[in-house]
Amino acid sequence: MAVSRKYELKIGPATREAFGKALVELGQKNPNVVVCDADLSKSTMTTFFAKEFPERFFQCGIAEANMVAIGAGLSAAGKIAFVSSFSAFVVNKGFEQLRVTAAYPNVNLKVVGTHSGISIGEDGPSQMSIEDLSLACNLPGFVVMAPCDEVSMKACIHLVADHVGPAFVRAGRSKAAHVYEAGAKFEIGGSNELLSGKDVAIFANGLLVAEALKAAEQLDAAGISARVIDLYSIKPIDRAALERASKECGAIVVVEEHLKDTGIGTRVAQVCAETTPCIMEFVGVDNTYAESGTPEAVIEKYGLLAKNVVEAVHKVLARKK
Repeated sequence: MAVSRKYELKIGPATREAFGKALVELGQKNPNVVVCDADLSKSTMTTFFAKEFPERFFQCGIAEANMVAIGAGLSAAGKIAFVSSFSAFVVNKGFEQLRVTAAYPNVNLKVVGTHSGISIGEDGPSQMSIEDLSLACNLPGFVVMAPCDEVSMKACIHLVADHVGPAFVRAGRSKAAHVYEAGAKFEIGGSNELLSGKDVAIFANGLLVAEALKAAEQLDAAGISARVIDLYSIKPIDRAALERASKECGAIVVVEEHLKDTGIGTRVAQVCAETTPCIMEFVGVDNTYAESGTPEAVIEKYGLLAKNVVEAVHKVLARKK
């Protein structure tokens, strides 16, 4: 349900921190929850779970592929296993194991990739994950989610824990703006319309939801009514919300911290092509690896700010006329 035209985007904890705290909540209510990490627990925040439940935490060392296989084995044995590392490591290095030991046998494995996108900053391109969502979506049977803040991350972690089947959840390193109030509703296959609008629909997830909301406020001042939708569930995707936006707005802008060539924009375009085609523009990483730099500088250099969303909206509206 859409809310007020204005958001006060106060900064909150990183979604990786919210993930770590959600794991502890799960561990407290379900003794079958176990966690594997690849020597990065202080960064992925699985250290919270390790301190609370050391007998259910497995440190796998710098061996992400092995970690995935171990987690899949624990899942096959009846555990609700979470495996976590930086997205660039757990997805890229572990892809064969994700495919063969998790997706193919459809085991109940939960994969959480932290430090996703380019906002990881100074760690540089070797640790920036700009392919993770597309790779995860290419795993048959996987649920794929990308929450934007503390509330949505905790909700999504609980959702995938209750879901029977493999899942990937994307988390970030940087502190995230508070978008949701406690008690907000989420579901696998859902989305949330944060702002109503009739001229253009902006779909975003992760850190860029906040940028989409900032852009909508700027557009509103210019007399442009922008609908903003948090597309936190990428697979399955909310086809009904996409079809509504396409019919009612006639123009869509997709905003993501991911390669444009293979990201959520391609999934949005596919659904709209099948249902109600409309004109679109895309904001994301353009066919390149990003340089190392501060998160703020990197996000600005590669065009992932509210001003870039505003530019894309003007472009799509010019084509709509």
